[in-house]
Amino acid sequence: MNTNASTPFPQDALSTRFSQRFGLRLPVALAPMALASGGALSAACAQAGALGLVGGGYGDLDWTRREYTLAQRLGAAAQAGARIGCGFITWKLDEDASALDWLLDQADEALPRALMLSFGDPRPYAARLQARRIPLICQVQRLEQVPQALEAGAEIIVAQGAEAGGHGMNSLNGRATFTLVPELADWLAAHAPTTLLLAAGGVADGRGLAAALALGADGALVGSRLWASAESLAPVGAKAQAQASTGDGTARSEVFDILRRKNWPAPYDFRALRNPLHQQWESRIEALRAAPEAARAAYDQGVAAGDFSAAHATVGEAVGLIHDCPPAAELLQRMADQAQKLRQA
Repeated sequence: MNTNASTPFPQDALSTRFSQRFGLRLPVALAPMALASGGALSAACAQAGALGLVGGGYGDLDWTRREYTLAQRLGAAAQAGARIGCGFITWKLDEDASALDWLLDQADEALPRALMLSFGDPRPYAARLQARRIPLICQVQRLEQVPQALEAGAEIIVAQGAEAGGHGMNSLNGRATFTLVPELADWLAAHAPTTLLLAAGGVADGRGLAAALALGADGALVGSRLWASAESLAPVGAKAQAQASTGDGTARSEVFDILRRKNWPAPYDFRALRNPLHQQWESRIEALRAAPEAARAAYDQGVAAGDFSAAHATVGEAVGLIHDCPPAAELLQRMADQAQKLRQA
């Protein structure tokens, strides 16, 4: 199929405030997945007409500089640079903001089209983003987090359901996408009607995108489905394991954060496939935390060997809808075509 920048997407049924605001051909943003949403994937999504957010994640300066520069170079070559942004883990920026500093020092034409902050207080960064006229996207998991995001000047709110892969709110505090999105849509309509809303968590095909729009969102943030794309930096073995799994195969816990030595604050934890190493420890979290050495050694060996019975595959409950690993442009075209048909039905 033709996947160049001029590839037409259906316009009318999928045109939203979000697509109009950012000049998109479909109302989708790539989730800025740490170590997976690299420059090639971000540029491919931008070229296909979505908003491509580089996964700045934990704010590693060298990684962010390399992948964001690649995204800009590939995006410029395809005349898609205006649809490339970046995202960071907010609490990690509080410890080291050097990657954000570098990003904000770019020339105007290379600045991110939008910047997404997740998991922490975005307000300390608001003035700097406003000074560079960079739209702020804030991800939330509960309605009570929204006023803080609006105080920071967020133009777009991402409502992340607990179905999502990777980090999110734990099972005690998390919300489901299907109920969080319409409740938040109603709240924004009453209190901040110009603020845009994206749905995240479980959106992996055109049905999910159409459902997000029907629930009142202006678009969707897509993670797991684009994680399993040709351009994603996720390990090939992890992608293969995901394609062989079903939606029953994931769990949300602290296991892989402990094994990876990631000191995530409560109430956040991590959804991935329940491989044998995870299953060994998922009911013994406190024991793992107290004596993690042997389990960490097994995990490290799994990563080094590409053995995903121990290494993790970061996907959400939508993994049961992932059956192949094509280029991102093909995935987005499928999503657009299916959503268009459903919206017109």
